Amino acid sequence: LESNKSMDRLLCGDVGFGKTELAIRATFKAVLGGGRVVVLAPTTILTNQLYFSFIDRLGDYGITVSFLSRVKTVKEKQLIEACWLEGKIDVLIGTHAILNNDMYLKNSSLFIVDEEHRFGVKQKEKIRVLGNNVDYLSMSATPIPRTLGMALSGFKSISTLGSAPKSRKPII
Repeated sequence: LESNKSMDRLLCGDVGFGKTELAIRATFKAVLGGGRVVVLAPTTILTNQLYFSFIDRLGDYGITVSFLSRVKTVKEKQLIEACWLEGKIDVLIGTHAILNNDMYLKNSSLFIVDEEHRFGVKQKEKIRVLGNNVDYLSMSATPIPRTLGMALSGFKSISTLGSAPKSRKPII
């Protein structure tokens, strides 16, 4: 994020290794720098989890977080759209619904894709047209071969989280 050129990074790490924590920190930095952030998640359940995690961590700093998914009514979606256009929302977390409106894609400085392996080439290519001034972070515990190949060949940067945080409890 500090570089003059746009970030295009794949973040790999097992479940519970801290990918969401790094996404929240990147979001904080982007918003403090005057940007807005879009977080794309594959399911409504994950969108809700991310929404509450982001609210919990960023709410005390006056950062406005909202979410968009199929459970929102038409009226709620219109309100979110209006607030996004007016710049009243700093962070928008959502499902595929975000990809249905280019307005969200064009008005962000950081675009984060959680569980990128759950999205197809069509969706990823739509995100690609964001341009050179948007930082892009994709996260996955199991990246698809195409994405991993792009990272290993140098088209994307790659970071791996090789060890769990000390506070992580084992999965039972």
